[in-house]
Amino acid sequence: MKLVVSDAHEGLKSAIKKVLTGSTWQRCRVHFMRNVLSQVPKKCQGMVSSIIRTIFAQNDQESAREQLRHVVDELRGRFPKAMEILEAAEEDILAYMAFPREHWIQIHSTNPLERLNREIRRRTDVVCIFPNRDAVIRLVGTMLMEQNDEWQVGRRYFSLESMEKLTQANGFSLAPIAILHK
Repeated sequence: MKLVVSDAHEGLKSAIKKVLTGSTWQRCRVHFMRNVLSQVPKKCQGMVSSIIRTIFAQNDQESAREQLRHVVDELRGRFPKAMEILEAAEEDILAYMAFPREHWIQIHSTNPLERLNREIRRRTDVVCIFPNRDAVIRLVGTMLMEQNDEWQVGRRYFSLESMEKLTQANGFSLAPIAILHK
């Protein structure tokens, strides 16, 4: 496990640190923006959001860090609480930039997982009442296998080439693996 993306719930962070030792933690950018903007008056949220997004538009992690410091310096006088949150979260919100650029769009937030969870919730709500636990596992398991197949064969979540960049640094290579479904 190289990267875990979640919101900043202290229990989650503690469990990740304890169980997934050696992995990097990335704070979900969407949840982070909600936290920051909750400290900004409604009429200024669009402007502050746009300025903060310039941090994430940078080409590398060091440039993003510089832009973050610039944004904090510019807005600290008007929005001190929001800038305190931004400054404290620097490592957590820019962790994804240490990974291949091709992965950034998939790993900066929990949105893909949340979309999958919403679809599972939608389909289980359609059924309403399951006859037993196995029926729930069958439906949800099938949905997860379909999503895995989509990411493996259809619209790849990560290409083998981009994953190879991650594995080369550790001295091993990715080989195609056949996964059998029971």
